[in-house]
Amino acid sequence: MNRALPRPPSAAAGAPATGLAASAPGALFALLLALPLLAGLGSHPLIDVDEGAFSAATRELLASGDWGHTTLNGAPRFDKPILVYWLQAASVALLGLNEWALRLPSALCTWAAALAAERFVGERHGAQSGRLTALILVTAFGPWAMARAATADALLNLLLMLTALDLWRHLESGARPPLRRAAAWAALGLLAKGPIALLVPGAALGLWALSRRDGAALRRALGDPAAWLILIAIAAPWYLYALHRHGMDFIAGFILKHNVGRFTGPMEGHGGSLLYYVLIVPLLWLPWTPLWLRAARHWRALWGDAQLRFWLCWAGFVIVFFSLSGTKLPHYSLYAGPGLLMLTAWALRQSTPGGALRGALWGALALLVLLLGALPWLLQSGAVPIGDALYAALLRGAPTPWAVLAMGAALLVLVALLAAAPGRGLASCAFAPRFATAAWLVALGHGWVVVPWLGEALQGPIQRTALAARALGSDAAVVQWNTHWPSVGVYLQRAVPPRAPQPGELAITRTDRLQRLQPPPNVTLLRQENGVALVRREGF
Repeated sequence: MNRALPRPPSAAAGAPATGLAASAPGALFALLLALPLLAGLGSHPLIDVDEGAFSAATRELLASGDWGHTTLNGAPRFDKPILVYWLQAASVALLGLNEWALRLPSALCTWAAALAAERFVGERHGAQSGRLTALILVTAFGPWAMARAATADALLNLLLMLTALDLWRHLESGARPPLRRAAAWAALGLLAKGPIALLVPGAALGLWALSRRDGAALRRALGDPAAWLILIAIAAPWYLYALHRHGMDFIAGFILKHNVGRFTGPMEGHGGSLLYYVLIVPLLWLPWTPLWLRAARHWRALWGDAQLRFWLCWAGFVIVFFSLSGTKLPHYSLYAGPGLLMLTAWALRQSTPGGALRGALWGALALLVLLLGALPWLLQSGAVPIGDALYAALLRGAPTPWAVLAMGAALLVLVALLAAAPGRGLASCAFAPRFATAAWLVALGHGWVVVPWLGEALQGPIQRTALAARALGSDAAVVQWNTHWPSVGVYLQRAVPPRAPQPGELAITRTDRLQRLQPPPNVTLLRQENGVALVRREGF
C-alpha cells in the first residue's frame, strides 16, 4: 500500500442530550473539564519521594539561577531531563513557591491532552463524541491522579498524546506538516523524560506498518529530513550541554542508570511479575474499563480498521515493553494512554451499552468510590497491614476521616440516582453523557476531600517539622538523618543533605530509627509528631 489512507468525514453531533458532554458551550466545557484536575490541588503537602524531589530540584534551580542544570540537595540530579523543571520554575516564579504552583503544570498538561483528544475525535465523529473522549481522560483514575502530581509524567503523557495524534494525521493523509509537528512533540518528550518519548511512537509506527505490510507508509514517516532536523534542533542542544558539562557522569547517571538500568533490573525495590500490568492497568482506567469487554468482543473489527489498529499497536507495545522491564511502577502503563483512550472512546460511541455492560460500568464507578472512600478508614484502623512503622504512626495520628466518609456516602447516593431508571433532568439523558457526568462529579469530590486527607495524613507532620526547623531561625545546618524526604528542602527553602548531624546541627528524622541507634546519640528532642522528629545534635 503506497497511497494515503482515506480520512473519515466529520460526523454530525450525536442525538440531543444533556449533561457535560453536550449542553455546555465550548469555553465553559473546557473550564468544567479542568475542575476535577484543579480541585484541592494545593490543599495538601508535597508527597515524598517523587513530588518532593522534583519540587526541591526546581527550588534549587531558581535559587541558583542556573536553568541548564538541576541539583537535589546540592548534588547533580540526573533522574530526568530539564523540561518539567522549567515549567515548574516558571509557575513558581509567577505564583510563588507553594504546592499549587508546583502541581499546576501537571494539571494543565492533562487538561491540554484532553482538549487535544476532544478535537481529534470531534473532527471525525462529532462534537459529543469528542467531549466524551475528553471526559474519559480527566476522570479515569490513573490520568487524573498523575494530573495532580508535581512530577514529569503528566507532561510526558501530553507530549505522547500530541505525538500520537499528529502521527496518525500524517498516516491517514500523507501530509508532512502533521509529521513535523509529531517530531517536535517527540523532541519535547525527549526533554521531558528521555528516550521513551521516541521509543513508544517509533515502535507503534513500526508495528502498525509491519502488520499491514505497508513499507511505503513507514518510509514516508521516517524519510522526511525536515522532521529529523526539527527533532534534533529541539532536543540536541540541552543533551549536548549536559554531556559537555557532566561528561561520563551524565551518561552513567541519566542514560545507564535511569534508562537502561530501570529496564534491566528493579530500582528502589520497584519490581513485579510479568502479570503486574495485567492487574494494574484496569484499575488505573476505572471507571471506564468495562468498556474494554466490548472492544475485546470486536477485536477483529478493531484490527481490521487502520486507525484502531494503530491504537492497538501503541497500547500493546507499551504494556508488553514495561511488563518485560525490571522496574515496574503503575504510572509507566499510562504511556499507553493515547491508544487506550481512543479504544475506550470507540467502545463508548458504539450503540448504547446493554444492561449487563451498563451495570458493569455503574458498578466500576461505585467500586472506585468505595476504594478511595474506604482506603483512609482501612489504613487508619489497621485492617490493611502496614509494615512500615513510620506510616503506621502517621496514619494512627491522623484526624478521623469523617469528611471522607460523608463524601463517599454522598457520591454513592449520586451514582445510584444517576444509574436508576430514567426520570427527569440529568437522569433522563442518554447513557453515555449521564455516566460521564457522574464520573466527573466523582473525580471532583475525590479531589476536594479524599486526596487532601491522604496527603495531610502521610505528609503533614513532615511538612510541619520542616517549617518548625525553619522557624527556629538558626544558622545551623539542617540535615535528613536516616531518611529521605526531599520535600523538607522546599519548606526550609534550602538544601537539606541526607547525612548524620554534626554537633550543633539540626536533624529531621524518624522516631523509630532514632530509638534504634546504638549507642544512643546525644540529642535534644525539639519536636515530635506521629513518628517524625526534629532534634539537635549535642556534643559527643
